[in-house]
Amino acid sequence: MFLIVSDSPLQLASLLNRPIRVCGMVKNTGAIGGGPFWVIDADGVQSLQIVEAAQINNKDASQRSLLHEATHFNPVDVVCGVRDYMGNKFDLTSFTDPNTGFISVKDIDGEPVKALELPGLWNGGMANWNTVFVEVPLITFNPVKTVNDLLHKEHQPNL
Repeated sequence: MFLIVSDSPLQLASLLNRPIRVCGMVKNTGAIGGGPFWVIDADGVQSLQIVEAAQINNKDASQRSLLHEATHFNPVDVVCGVRDYMGNKFDLTSFTDPNTGFISVKDIDGEPVKALELPGLWNGGMANWNTVFVEVPLITFNPVKTVNDLLHKEHQPNL
């Protein structure tokens, strides 16, 4: 949590009158992915963002260290407030950062290809939302990234 000091009531109202997301985060257990980080945008504004591992420069030792020292993993639960204080829907496209796309490596038929990923739900699609991160129990996170993940006990019926 941080305090915003503003000389202008209009500027303060602008900062508060925007979509909000409350993200339930689990402790980092070494799973591949990203997590919550402080990010500084092109204007020098610092904000809480969800950053994918692919967005972090692994050639930079300090960046790599931040990723490995991360205490929490990508959100497993997200609650969003998408209406203003008058009950009107926000134009969510006004609260994105189009510059946060990144290039990732994907596999197509056994061949690596580079893919441009545009700002998505985590990485820029909600860049200018007010964000709160809360820790939730690890049991709420049971990802399925491959068919073999379905063999984990969390995905088996209780017989």
